Amino acid sequence: MFEINPVELHTVCMNRFNRSDKPDWVPPRSARLLDQVRERVRYLHYSLQTEKVYVYWAKAFVLWAARSGGGFRHPREMGQADVEGFLTMLATEKQVSPSTHRQALNALLFLYRQVLGMELPWLQHIGHPPERKRIPVVLTGQEVQYVLGLKTGIEAMMAALLYGSGLRLREALGLRVKDVDFDRHAVVVRSGKGDKDRVVMLPKSLVPRLQAQLAHARAVWEQDRASGRSGVFLPHALERKYPRAGESWAWFWVFPSHKLSVDPQTGVERRHHLYEDRLNRALKQAVMRAGIAKHVSVHTLRHSFATHLLQAGTDIRTVQELLGHSDVSTTMIYTHVLKVAAGGTASPLDALALSA
Repeated sequence: MFEINPVELHTVCMNRFNRSDKPDWVPPRSARLLDQVRERVRYLHYSLQTEKVYVYWAKAFVLWAARSGGGFRHPREMGQADVEGFLTMLATEKQVSPSTHRQALNALLFLYRQVLGMELPWLQHIGHPPERKRIPVVLTGQEVQYVLGLKTGIEAMMAALLYGSGLRLREALGLRVKDVDFDRHAVVVRSGKGDKDRVVMLPKSLVPRLQAQLAHARAVWEQDRASGRSGVFLPHALERKYPRAGESWAWFWVFPSHKLSVDPQTGVERRHHLYEDRLNRALKQAVMRAGIAKHVSVHTLRHSFATHLLQAGTDIRTVQELLGHSDVSTTMIYTHVLKVAAGGTASPLDALALSA
């Protein structure tokens, strides 16, 4: 009788689970170029943000080629010189960052490979800007406490949740009622970056405020149901499979917007979650009032969460899982902050001062 290797069995099962029967390229049905980009992005189940970015760069590329003297041409009629000329313009005239430069390049590669179905040899020889690791901005515990104390209302609670659970802003805004587990003090993040799910801790000190927020959200939900409004957005065609699920309390937003908006993909007017810039503006105002001379953004709260956990002795693999990083090398960037912050290595200047 043969013996089954559990590692090989796991690999086979995961390969079967992750297997995709979709062909590498499907001719788009739309006639207009930008609609073709949207069609392909949605076919591959990319995020709405990725769709906006790829459409933006495809449009910018065509407009730049037209202004450069060649007139309006289809990307099929353009080649390596045009792509490199556009990327050179971004680097020299616009002086965009390397990350923005790579984003534009990836959008053009998507346009040619996935939308137009053109696998051209010169695509492999387009120069890629090197990826540089930057040390993240991290607040001290006292600075976090001071900034959170200056904020009030829903912005204060969202900022506390980002710092207390290590969530990205969009992950927090996209939380549904069913994703908050008060009994286990856990928050389930659905379809995070890379379309991955994970579980993070729910700070016990935040439970009363989050329960009050859910009471407010419940009142908004009841008002929508009484008015007969459309339910909230459901991902991955669940709205067709469960037509009434979008109207249920379980799928409602934890942080609903006070205004209705039109869904850009379906054209349906419905209630969405809070707008992203709302917390950004409130946080920057709090940082200015606190007099903190650091470039602080909403993502700084997530950086501070990871750094403070490592500083408290939390295993780096645990921090990696909480942050949702695919590779521990991404999480290792926070150890560079600790090397200096911990004061483990003394400066030679201090040794001179002591001897003197």
